[in-house]
Amino acid sequence: MAVPVVDPSLNSSSVEVDTGVSDPPRRPRRRPARADVLAIGAYALLGVLVCLNYWGDVQHRVSSHLPTDHSWFEWLFAHGAYSVRHLENPLFTARQNAPDGVNMMANTSLLGVTLPLAPLTMLLGPQVMYALYLGAALSATAATSYWTLSRHLVRSRGAAFVGGAFLGFAPGIVHHANGQPNFVSNFLLPLIVSRVLRLGEPGRWRRNGLALGLLVAYQIFINEEMLLLTALACLVVVVAYAVQRPRATRERAGRFLAAIGVGGGVALLLTAYPIWFQFNGPQSYRGLQGGVFHNWGEDLMAFVTFARDTVAGDEAVEKTIGLTEQNTWFGWPLVLVGLVALALLVRRSVPARILAVLVVVFTVASIGPKVRFDGVETDVDGPWAYVPDDLPLVEMMMPTRLSLVVVGAVGVLLALAWDALARDGRSPVPAPRTGDDADTSAPDAGSRRRRGLRLAGYAAIAAALLPLFPRPLPAQQIDPPPHFVTSGGWRPYVPDGRTLVPVPIPSNVHGLPTLRWSALTGQEFPIPGGYFIGPNERGEGVFGAPNRPTSTLIYSTMDADRVPEITEENRRQAVEDLRFWRASVVVLGANPREAVLRDLMTALLGPAQRVDDVWLWDVRDRV
Repeated sequence: MAVPVVDPSLNSSSVEVDTGVSDPPRRPRRRPARADVLAIGAYALLGVLVCLNYWGDVQHRVSSHLPTDHSWFEWLFAHGAYSVRHLENPLFTARQNAPDGVNMMANTSLLGVTLPLAPLTMLLGPQVMYALYLGAALSATAATSYWTLSRHLVRSRGAAFVGGAFLGFAPGIVHHANGQPNFVSNFLLPLIVSRVLRLGEPGRWRRNGLALGLLVAYQIFINEEMLLLTALACLVVVVAYAVQRPRATRERAGRFLAAIGVGGGVALLLTAYPIWFQFNGPQSYRGLQGGVFHNWGEDLMAFVTFARDTVAGDEAVEKTIGLTEQNTWFGWPLVLVGLVALALLVRRSVPARILAVLVVVFTVASIGPKVRFDGVETDVDGPWAYVPDDLPLVEMMMPTRLSLVVVGAVGVLLALAWDALARDGRSPVPAPRTGDDADTSAPDAGSRRRRGLRLAGYAAIAAALLPLFPRPLPAQQIDPPPHFVTSGGWRPYVPDGRTLVPVPIPSNVHGLPTLRWSALTGQEFPIPGGYFIGPNERGEGVFGAPNRPTSTLIYSTMDADRVPEITEENRRQAVEDLRFWRASVVVLGANPREAVLRDLMTALLGPAQRVDDVWLWDVRDRV
């Protein structure tokens, strides 16, 4: 999200507005205005609304769009609590993917959130913490966007409210709230952008650089990908400003670069070891196998389509063009209003011109290796057709996510447009002339015309945004963990250094409920497999643990819903796999494939015991 910083005392309806690198206005410190409190309260209510379906049964509901991601982030909250409670290194865990473990810095781990919230997770549990944080992250992003806009860009609180609401609850952001709270945790990004654009302030380069470094370091532990997108957006903003204001750029360049040096040094000092650990620590990897993300470009029709999770959304359309993420999905009214607003503002406003550059650059960049239109991949090459799959940093990016910068630009544009309308309403009306030849009707007619145009502008923005009002996220019911697991009935069977092997083995496709066993018991026992990114034999990143013969056999049996012929080789491999996993007990709980899985494991390991509400195979004497 790129938020140009301007002097709000300048009237954008009559003069050209300066941007970001200029000195901000000095404002007296004061209590938050009532408008600020109302805005934040409205954002909080929106956050509750978006998560409403979870709160109906927060213990047993997950995202029906991305249930595995939902469970992964519940597991992450449990990881943060476990790391704090046991004073363990949070950058690595052996509680999943035993015995190899998971490099948490090389995964989306949200450590900047899960660690400080660990006490609340211990108190409330990861399910409640997930739903609570998800709504709070959406609201907080809207609130910091509102604060940045109202303090540095626009004078109208209404304009700041509209822009903040869009930046926090845009369709592309709400889409990621379906199981991916890391992509809605953008509350630091407006502060980072505003700080970048203030680095050229005279006499403040040290303080600004220090503040930027601290913010960047913290954001690294929330979402590195969104930080990279923000850095790219800031680069485009600064270059676009320099082209338009070369003299002002030269005057501020020294302070700007000095502050960047301070900020970079502070961020590097605080994050050097975690970043080294990410790329060189245990279970680190280089790129993703096959560069799978590079094909995920934004469909051109997505820009004018209403997203599923909005009041105007249509799930049938999603199935046609929603094959990738829904990062734009503005709907045609907003696209039309945005183009008109740019056309009206771009001639008199530097920020509007910068926003136009951002929209063009990142719209084109989001297309991917092939242009896709209305669900059909054309033969026309997109920009990513010329980007190597193994380019550092870029190798992990999805082209479609570059359009999230467009989301930020549209949010700022809405604030600028609303503010221009509000300023026009505050423009003084010339006093009517007096005398016999005075035309007393002219001022009134002009005032009425301006008022009519202003109301039409407000109505157009409202009409473009109302169809994008978010609906509660879809949720699905999920079976609770077995009582054997939650009551601690497993404890006599799992000594220190050994694992509990759930059936099916957790993976990115199977075993969603069994992954939650670990999260909802506070990760008290380690498990094999899991949902994460780790290295394959060539050091490339792959989703989940490399399948072993027994896990492959379990998955194929579930898919076929029948037990294949079991050989002595299958039994030997099962024992070898259990030994690799350091298993002490194999546990099967309630499952739609419970009968066939019980028959399979019995054929591999012998008769099971019925203990509480699970089937159990005690394998301690075999491994």
